[in-house]
Amino acid sequence: MSASDHITDRLEITDLFTRLARLLDEERHELARTVYADDVVVHSPRGGELRGIDEVLAFLRRSQVEGERTQHVHGDVQVSVDGERAEASANQLVYFYRDGEPPHRSGGVRLDYTATRTPEGWRVREARITPAWIRDH
Repeated sequence: MSASDHITDRLEITDLFTRLARLLDEERHELARTVYADDVVVHSPRGGELRGIDEVLAFLRRSQVEGERTQHVHGDVQVSVDGERAEASANQLVYFYRDGEPPHRSGGVRLDYTATRTPEGWRVREARITPAWIRDH
């Protein structure tokens, strides 16, 4: 693998964090198929263990709170590629707000992903979501 291929892989994997944040913030849940593999396993305190993209989509739809919006911001993204598989992690800040109002809640989360190369590009095969803190404003 050339250095440019390695950099391209790292950028594509990093982009998974951004694409997930945008689809959550824009409530475009159907785009989760562009981030997660069909056989994804997601471990989170709110959803428990979700198996498969259909379970993830169902959880996203039913956990939507009427009138509540989110803004997800990522930092400290770290990616390690090993052939067709990669480990990636990031810190995430999530702000919960209503249109035109300041956030009423915020939280810090640690994301740990295992990604795999698919014919459609890199996809998250396993995700662990670990809250670090939450604050009601």
